[in-house]
Amino acid sequence: MFEKLRNSKLMFWSLELLIIATFAFMLTKINFLFAPVGTFFSTLFAPVLIAGFLFYLLNPIVKFLMRFKIPRIYAIILVFVLLVLAIVWIFLSFIPSLINQISSLASNMPTIVKNTQAWLTEMSNLPLFKEVDIKKYIEQLDLSYGDIIQNFLSGLSSGLGSIVGTIASTTMVIFTVPFILFYMLKDSKRLVPNIKRFFPEARRTQIVELLGQLNQTLANYISGQAIECVFVGTFTFLGYLILGVDYAFLFGVIAGLTNLIPYLGPYLGLAPAFLVTVFNSPFQALMCCVVVLVVQQLDGNIIYPNVIGKSLQIHPLTIILVLLVAGNLAGLLGIFLGIPFYAICKTIVAFVVKVVREDYGKTKEEENPLEE
Repeated sequence: MFEKLRNSKLMFWSLELLIIATFAFMLTKINFLFAPVGTFFSTLFAPVLIAGFLFYLLNPIVKFLMRFKIPRIYAIILVFVLLVLAIVWIFLSFIPSLINQISSLASNMPTIVKNTQAWLTEMSNLPLFKEVDIKKYIEQLDLSYGDIIQNFLSGLSSGLGSIVGTIASTTMVIFTVPFILFYMLKDSKRLVPNIKRFFPEARRTQIVELLGQLNQTLANYISGQAIECVFVGTFTFLGYLILGVDYAFLFGVIAGLTNLIPYLGPYLGLAPAFLVTVFNSPFQALMCCVVVLVVQQLDGNIIYPNVIGKSLQIHPLTIILVLLVAGNLAGLLGIFLGIPFYAICKTIVAFVVKVVREDYGKTKEEENPLEE
């Protein structure tokens, strides 16, 4: 009886589950051993991520300069000089305008809040909303400008320690990113040969092919998204400027940044301009919607197919599900990084399946050789 019980599948799987549960329990008790590893990766995450993003933007420029017989190191130095000049130009030209518009919007917030309250009050007089006490809900919202400022300042003072920590970490990132980026641009050719050494001789060609596909996927996505954001932000700003929308530059920047979020981005980018204009001029708010619609049509039919193309080959429903899951797991960062992370995983899985099928086909041919 004991022999039969020992050899039963129930006993086998029970022991397997017990071992796994014990192992998981032990890991929870010694998680302090893994804390330094987590701190190490969390510290490096932001600098490496920013440097990697800049690498995929600047590496094509380095390769272009090398076509003119410029040594790689001099091409990298020239690109760095151009990058610094571009950053200085942005800070001198665009940042002051952006700050002025943010300040102007903040100073006009009482007027915007008043217009919102007046609109809601008018809505409460309509027969459709007679049974709903909108004024009561307005009072519960407590939209007074003084209370908003007071809540903001109290939150600012309570979070002063975290603000100081954020400034310190940001300063560290600013100083470390250029060094990481420089060595990425300088030694990128050494990456593939170094990775090849960790794999068997028979798999090295396949690993090189996989790394090439991953590199192409990331390059297409990052460069394409950068071009899309600049296009959407610029033409949205121009459209708002023609319509005479206040804070057109600020709303154009917001539209360009939110365009990084697939499908939801255009609506999030439209929301600030719509909310600011709809209470003063509903027609202007409607025209803002038209501007965004036209820009998105141009982007979807001209820019996206020619810049990114079908390199990702991800179904729209899959993108929505990935955004929901990634946003729930990692918040805003997950929304921005969810799609490229999924594209990388999909490329790896598709390549592994392809290799397994090829190996299986070769095995079948060896087992059943064709007779002459």
